[in-house]
This record gives sequence, C-alpha cells and structure tokens, in this order.
Amino acid sequence: MSPILSEIFLSGLMINSTSIRRTQLVQSFSVVFLYCGTSSGSLTTNSGSEGDLQALMNERKRKRMISNRESARRSRMRKKKHLDDLQAQVTQLRNDNQQILTQLDITTQRYLNVETQNSVLRAQANELGHRLQSLNEIIGFINGGGTNSDADGFGFTESADSFFNPLNHLNQPIMASADNVFEY
Repeated sequence: MSPILSEIFLSGLMINSTSIRRTQLVQSFSVVFLYCGTSSGSLTTNSGSEGDLQALMNERKRKRMISNRESARRSRMRKKKHLDDLQAQVTQLRNDNQQILTQLDITTQRYLNVETQNSVLRAQANELGHRLQSLNEIIGFINGGGTNSDADGFGFTESADSFFNPLNHLNQPIMASADNVFEY
C-alpha cells in the first residue's frame, strides 16, 4: 500500500463520527484515487495533473451546487403549491361554515315559529277544553243533574227540565279531542 493511502487510512480510523469529518474523509479518498488514476500509478505529481484534479473538483462542486439549487427550487415550488392548496381548502371550509351557519339560523327561526304556534295552539286547546267542560256541566245539569231544588238553588223541577232540554234523545255529554279540533 502506498504511504499516502496508508496515512489516509490511518487518519480515517481516528476520525470522529461527525459528518464534517466524514465528508472530508470521502473527499480525501476521492482526491487520492483521482490522483492515482491520472498519474498512471506513480506517486509523483506534476503541475498539470494537479490543475486537472483541481478543475475536476471544481466541476464537481459546480455540478453539486447547481443540483442543490435545483433541488431547493423544486422544494420551494412544492412548498408554495402546498400552501396554495391549504389556502384554497381554508377558503372552501369558511364558505361551508358560512352556509352551515345560515342554515342553522333559518332552522332556529323555523323552530321558534313552530314553538310559538305550538304555544298558541296549547292555549287554544286549553280554552276549548274548559269550554267543553262547562258545556258538559250545563248539559248534565239540564239533563237531570240539577233536579234537586234544595241542592242547586235554582228551583228547577223535572217538568222544567224537559222544557230546557227539548232534545231528550241526546243525553250524552259532548266529547272532543285536541286532535280533531285542529285539523287543517
């Protein structure tokens, strides 16, 4: 093994694991192999081969720099496209959110209207129920529930009862339910 290669090999064994040192070691090996290959196996150097080696190294650096710039440009383009996609998604989600809020407002308004109508209908059903109960009490009184003159205080008798109730065949109370009253 040549003294240069053995020196590089020994120095490679003592290099710590940092990436800078690894890069320097790889570059050293590249220089040695290029140097050995261009000088036809001799370890003597001449100024022409050093210039060629330096030009080759500069060309590799230039190509690597161009490649890195192109990679960075592609990375920036991907990042910009991703950002544009995210902004479009944010816009779409905001529009969807606005539509949902509008629908929620409409539904809430409809609910409040139905609740109001329901309250009115409950009040009307209550009032009609009280009226029905009063009418049933009156019919019951007329049909014989009020024949005891001492108990009712009106002084009606059975003959007067038939006078007040010309429809004796309808002796049943009036019945109604809230379902039948409010059909449209």
